[in-house]
Amino acid sequence: MRCSDVEALWDDVRTGLEPRSEHATAHLRYCKDCQAVYEQYEGVAYCLTCLPTVEPSAQLVPRIYDHIKALRNRYRSKLSDSISRFDSPLGVLWVAWRTSGITFIGIDRGQDEETAIAAIERRLSRPVRLADVPPWVADALRVFFSTWRVDMTRIDISGLSAFEQAALRKAAEIPPGEVRSYGWIAREIGHPQAARAVGQAMARNPVALLFPCHRVVDASGALHNYGYGVEVKARILEMEGYVKTGR
Repeated sequence: MRCSDVEALWDDVRTGLEPRSEHATAHLRYCKDCQAVYEQYEGVAYCLTCLPTVEPSAQLVPRIYDHIKALRNRYRSKLSDSISRFDSPLGVLWVAWRTSGITFIGIDRGQDEETAIAAIERRLSRPVRLADVPPWVADALRVFFSTWRVDMTRIDISGLSAFEQAALRKAAEIPPGEVRSYGWIAREIGHPQAARAVGQAMARNPVALLFPCHRVVDASGALHNYGYGVEVKARILEMEGYVKTGR
């Protein structure tokens, strides 16, 4: 039989109210049902303390470790992204993907594999594992470098905030070989005072190139910052056919 007063206390806990021990003690003094339950489990707890300590067998511990390792690998395989290097006209890229789309594009900085993968895992906030590039990912990258356009349905930025997604999707509307300002994107997505926040969204872009933050410049038309350096930003724009005009 469940005590209605205890259920009420439990509801308080679930709604974030901190229970007070004196309330529980006072209730226990007069509630016969709760006293019976308490005595029953108090006896069980006492009996458990009387049991001798049992050391696990030598065979059991390795089996437990193997089981935990298998569960971890199974869990990682469900949550992790696949990742590989990819040769491109811009140089070697790191590309990560899930079944939902490409989740990361980065230029290889010449780091060792372990360091590069650790940095990408920090950027994505989840594990990655090496794999062969599937045809659909390779096709998306080849199309991009031949047309400078990409199929947005093949990219997954679901891990970003709504504002960041809106900013990146608006950047993707900038035609190849053209640039727009951070302020332009801010106005277009309905946050005209958020040019600085747009710049931060571009800096956190996990799918560089495909979401073309390199086409976003400051109000004066200067190339401003870029994660791989302004020289690389200028090179990508030049490859797209951008020609800067005087102002």
